[in-house]
Amino acid sequence: MFLIVLLPVGFVIERIFSGFYLNEVRNQIEQTSSHYAQMLSNMTTPDVLPMIEMMAGITKYKLYIVDDHGVIIVNTGITNVIKGKTVPTKEISALTQGETIEKVSLDSNTGERYLVYGTPILNRQSFYGGVYVIASLEGIDQSLQKVRTMLLLAGFGTFFLALGFTYVISKKLSDPLIQMERAARRIAKGDLGTRVLLTTKDEIGSLANAINDLACDLKRYRDMQREFFVNISHELRTPITYLEGYSKVLKEKLYQSPDEEEKYLDIIREEAGRLSRMIGELFDLSKMDEGKISLIQEWIDMTEVLEGAIETTSIQAKEKGLNVHLQVFGEAVLAYCDGNRLTQVFINLLDNAIRYTETGTVTVDLWYEKEEIKITIKDTGIGIPTAELPYIFDRFYRVEKSRSRQYGGTGLGLSIVKNLVELQGGKIGVTSIVGKGTCFEITFPRTAVENTEEENE
Repeated sequence: MFLIVLLPVGFVIERIFSGFYLNEVRNQIEQTSSHYAQMLSNMTTPDVLPMIEMMAGITKYKLYIVDDHGVIIVNTGITNVIKGKTVPTKEISALTQGETIEKVSLDSNTGERYLVYGTPILNRQSFYGGVYVIASLEGIDQSLQKVRTMLLLAGFGTFFLALGFTYVISKKLSDPLIQMERAARRIAKGDLGTRVLLTTKDEIGSLANAINDLACDLKRYRDMQREFFVNISHELRTPITYLEGYSKVLKEKLYQSPDEEEKYLDIIREEAGRLSRMIGELFDLSKMDEGKISLIQEWIDMTEVLEGAIETTSIQAKEKGLNVHLQVFGEAVLAYCDGNRLTQVFINLLDNAIRYTETGTVTVDLWYEKEEIKITIKDTGIGIPTAELPYIFDRFYRVEKSRSRQYGGTGLGLSIVKNLVELQGGKIGVTSIVGKGTCFEITFPRTAVENTEEENE
């Protein structure tokens, strides 16, 4: 592309110089020819010719003069012009009509080029001949050759300079990209500790930071996934162990009373339910990954859904001596949602609130706020550290690993909750103070819900 631009520019510059020099010479010989023709038209006596010939010898231009028949009668030393010969008929015709002659002549002996300019000799409309002034173009050709050489050298110099500059710039641009490509390949092979060492503040630096952030996120995700498999194997092993142990006790009738038998059956039922919930979470997670989660939306009374979720978790709350209180402000709150999925959301949040609260209450509030439906679930539990809040909805994430082992859980519940809320057009957020409690807030757009109903109709 540089050459495409450079070559036309060089050609134009060469044409400008060539035209300038040629015009200068043309103007000078035109003036000289006209001057001699004027002198001869005013002095038509034969003795004026030697005087003109002498004057031409003093100037730098050579000339020859033709009579009214085109015969050369004066020559001031031009080698290829011979006295007594006749110029072409076309030139005589043009001169007779008062026209000037301009041509480029080539010396057959020396190969030198000449610019020839002829002016007619006229006196009172009478034609007496013509004056031809000749200027050598050798000086112009030499000057133009120097200009061409300078342009060529400048072009090559500029081209190689641009080539070097382009090489340096391309290296500067490509080296970071190569570095990032190598880092990306190492990350793809599992080396998630790889980092791109770039500190620039341009787009390349931004891309490097994005790769580093991706590596950090993948490493955190992998660590959480590994911990998840460890935890899920432990969580699955525990109910299976209980089921196996107590079913063996019942089968071999190792209990001592009907009450003890009933107790063992309750344990088996609880552990079977716990196992079923874990499998359900894994199944929901798999369907969400495939985008196959199904929603059956209809107009539901949000109060009834919350009451049902509270009733489901009431046994767990009573065992810990906690009160779960529902407050509905204003008119009845209706939403166009999947009731079963919302029940799953609320049970999960209530289960978390009860699990991490030792004393106090769990409060559920429901109300309309402008064009939104608001639900908050507040507890007075141990709270969540501020640094952990951005990650609690991430898959496999568990707050304070030792605490998680104490309270159990797979690290999937809140991730599933967030997905189910967002699939129904809602949003979920969380605030928490360590030692004072946690508040989850769910928002559904009321207008969007009404529009959804109209579209379905």
